Amino acid sequence: MHIPLRISLIQTKLYSTKNKNLSHLDNLINRIENTDIILLPEMFNTSFCPNKTHLAETMKGETIKWMKRKARHYKCSIVGSLMIKEKQKIFNRLVWITSKKEIITYDKKHLFPLVNERKYLVAGKKRVIIKEKGWKICPQICYDLRFPVFSRNNIDYDILIYVSNWPENRIDAWKILLKARAIENQCYTIGVNRVGKDNNNINFSGESMAIDPNGKVLNLIGVNTEKTDTIVFQKKELHKTRIKYPFLKDRDSFTLIN
Repeated sequence: MHIPLRISLIQTKLYSTKNKNLSHLDNLINRIENTDIILLPEMFNTSFCPNKTHLAETMKGETIKWMKRKARHYKCSIVGSLMIKEKQKIFNRLVWITSKKEIITYDKKHLFPLVNERKYLVAGKKRVIIKEKGWKICPQICYDLRFPVFSRNNIDYDILIYVSNWPENRIDAWKILLKARAIENQCYTIGVNRVGKDNNNINFSGESMAIDPNGKVLNLIGVNTEKTDTIVFQKKELHKTRIKYPFLKDRDSFTLIN
């Protein structure tokens, strides 16, 4: 039995104040009527500011508690990345909290060199596959998008997700790479991005999207627009594509190493 999966993308402005971000997201999430997963951008509670390590929280901090409340109230999973401090190290950590309070995490593997992210944060070592309602999902973070080997579909996952703060001046790469990841991995691919200007006056145009395994855009949130969109994914359509075009059978075998 193929169970449809509803995923809600939240394309939003982000602020430097944690309380303001969470309050603003409260209003956007309230617009969602029925969903299985809510996706938030990278560092949704602070905006992308790896040099401000004092903003990092623990896994028992305010933002994680907020995520738990949302997952419980809306009876769905909620997903986004934030700076997490653990054992004197700080990670750009994607946190996935289910309605049953189960917590799965993925630490960003590729740290962004143009802002010296690796100077302040510690890179993760492995990718994670998450199971939701019979679907296998591979979550990654922003700069990971540029590294196809790390996302290579050698285990038949169904959906590839990127939570991001991807600037407008490189948005063409965003759109091309998301399509490429979908086509080469024969999977649904989702990119959720922010809008607005950050503290360095860099503009983010959003253009969050969902793409099918053939590279067709199923949903595109407009430029510089704050919006919440929910997309329904059908696994039977994914299986039809893989049967009609059995390209994954010819993939090269490899092993990811740290």
